[in-house]
Amino acid sequence: MAEQRTKTPEPWLDPHAQAYIRVENVTKRFGNFVAVNNVSLKVYKGEIFCLLGGSGCGKTTLLRMLAGFEPPSSGALYIDGQNMADIPPYERPVNMMFQSYALFPHMTVAGNVSFGLEQEKLKRAEIDRRVAEILDIVKLGDYAKRKPHQLSGGQRQRVALARSLVKRPKLLLLDEPLGALDRKLREHTQFELISIQEKLGVTFVVVTHDQEEAMTLASRVGVMNHGEIVQVGTPRQIYEFPATRFVADFIGSVNLFEGQLTEDEPEHVRVRCEELPNPVYVDHGLSAPPLALCWVAIRPEKLVLGRERPAGNDNWAHGIIRDIAYMGDMSVFMVRLDGGREVRVTQANRTRKPEEQFSWDEPVYLSWDASSPVIGLG
Repeated sequence: MAEQRTKTPEPWLDPHAQAYIRVENVTKRFGNFVAVNNVSLKVYKGEIFCLLGGSGCGKTTLLRMLAGFEPPSSGALYIDGQNMADIPPYERPVNMMFQSYALFPHMTVAGNVSFGLEQEKLKRAEIDRRVAEILDIVKLGDYAKRKPHQLSGGQRQRVALARSLVKRPKLLLLDEPLGALDRKLREHTQFELISIQEKLGVTFVVVTHDQEEAMTLASRVGVMNHGEIVQVGTPRQIYEFPATRFVADFIGSVNLFEGQLTEDEPEHVRVRCEELPNPVYVDHGLSAPPLALCWVAIRPEKLVLGRERPAGNDNWAHGIIRDIAYMGDMSVFMVRLDGGREVRVTQANRTRKPEEQFSWDEPVYLSWDASSPVIGLG
């Protein structure tokens, strides 16, 4: 999974930095159903912040409250220090880009982009200048006279983005912005979005259910579940240090084991898992109660396949390869351990040497570094 490199200082690490968006104890009810439950959140100027979660988790409802399409049942929303409670959608410093793009089919690209400026009664020279400027930024300057049906899906997506940005909002809300694109085009467009956002400096809040999209686009990610934000962090923090079992299981692929702490020292812990033949050793302490129940998460790429028995009595298991999926850049192995548990392992295809490749029904050892497992209580 890709992580965007942050080119500017990370404002969320500065205790004195002022949040550009403040969501304070916001709840949204539809009858007896709680769509958003007591959410508090800070987003800083110039961020690409992604709300990530499955269907029905509340992320789009939260986005619609920021846009002004839905009022909160309780709590407060601030944008650039201003309480949005009594500010209608058309007066907020916000624009929203929908998944469907909603382009006017009878208008040209330039006509679609200029529509909002024309509603504001700007002078024609100013409209033409701003439209030409934004079309150049999204690399559609040569397509100004085309109609939407004459464009590819990626080009239509950029027209919708240009229309959203031409009014120079302080905040751009994007609801599943790349969902209609095929995988390869979506991956390409993700980096275009980052480039455009860096040029303009507009704060983006993106709603997506696509984990790779969130990891690629975001400076930070807020993972939502059942109307709550369960963890906020950089893509690396969310992936490598999940705060809950849900986050560990939801983000990427993972092998989860139930266990019990047998040792808990300041510099290490040992966990006994019934599905693993040897203890899991982790190079940090937990300060947990003796013999506490816990879960252990190990990412597939952290597991190492080998033909020789690893040294020591911790962090290894034996099994047989039951399935292989060749993905080009990597291979996925499903390994059935001697105790019956099936484990997922991924391995980069670094060479073409056949002697280094593993095959179906081959006995193998799995091992992992003491820094690889994530352990949580409960």
